[in-house]
Amino acid sequence: MRSVTVVGASLAGVCAARALRDQGFDGHITMIGDEVHLPYDRPPLSKAFLLGDESTVPLDVADLDVEWRLGCAATGLSGTTVSTVSGDVSADAVVIATGAAASRLPGTAGIDGIHVLRSLDDALALRSSLASGVRLTVVGAGFIGSEVASTAIRLGASVTVVEASQTPLSRVFGGELGALIAGWHRIAGATLLTGASVAGFVTDAGRVRAVQLADGTVIESDVVVLGVGSVPNVGWLDGCGLEISGAVVTDQRGVTSNPAVLAVGDCAAVRDPATGAVARDEHWTSAATRPAIAVEALLTGSSRKFAGLPYVWSDQYDARIQFAGRHEAESVAEIVEGDPTTGPFVALYRHGNHPVAVLAVSSPRSFGKWRRQVIDTSNLVT
Repeated sequence: MRSVTVVGASLAGVCAARALRDQGFDGHITMIGDEVHLPYDRPPLSKAFLLGDESTVPLDVADLDVEWRLGCAATGLSGTTVSTVSGDVSADAVVIATGAAASRLPGTAGIDGIHVLRSLDDALALRSSLASGVRLTVVGAGFIGSEVASTAIRLGASVTVVEASQTPLSRVFGGELGALIAGWHRIAGATLLTGASVAGFVTDAGRVRAVQLADGTVIESDVVVLGVGSVPNVGWLDGCGLEISGAVVTDQRGVTSNPAVLAVGDCAAVRDPATGAVARDEHWTSAATRPAIAVEALLTGSSRKFAGLPYVWSDQYDARIQFAGRHEAESVAEIVEGDPTTGPFVALYRHGNHPVAVLAVSSPRSFGKWRRQVIDTSNLVT
């Protein structure tokens, strides 16, 4: 093998290229990215970057020894030949790392003042709109929406958060602890509306002026941020012959139905061989760690599989949230350290007698201790 094309100048793409070099590949690597920017880290975009700190955004790519093709969107794949807006790129193998795009609500495209936050350009546009006294409505109280709300409060904005579910973050943390963390919005001075759905937007001369809810409530808004999920960037793969099920389907090593093509990061979904189900793991740690395993499979035929607990963190209202494991409907949470009503705490989730997840708030040392006790529920037999 003498050449590899990496499609997606993302964290997963950079980690794949670095893994190729670290594992002894000395051939040609072409890195294709649809953005004009060199690769950057996305988590700071909703936090420090909006506050003006750009120091944590760029990724270190100086020593990768790759051919960069930036501002060059991929448009198709045939075997291991990638079609782009500026021509075809052929190689012996391909790594698909095109990530995901922020979801939009119907009818919001082109309305000035309505933002999503996924890319550096998104963050630049939003940052220029946030200032003291601005009326911001955030639609969606997930991680991105909550982080934007927290940052906007620090900037002096007047913030309303609209969430469709009755208990924000319950899918991740469970109802009781999800409600507790979501309550930080109100404590910090934001208005949190749960069980509320957006019916439309009031505009004037092409700019948003208000958000209209299904119950008739009208929220006057200068700026709106949509934090309503993401969609894998796989449309360019239509007709390529790979298995696509909302995302590019891989085995537990990151190898697709074409053994010369890998898929990693937010655009990939891993099939469980026991159940046949496919699932995405849309977290920074997966994008950072899984490419090395996929590259090992490509270069050596290794059977080593993805391992490790899902892990996510979030900075909100001066608190660091850390969560590892898999919370399920049957899981029971117990506070094992601290007091969530007064300060830092740690909660352990159990499935029967098995510790299956841990949540820590502003308790990094304790989080590490309890995390080592958590088992992987994908291996749990009930």
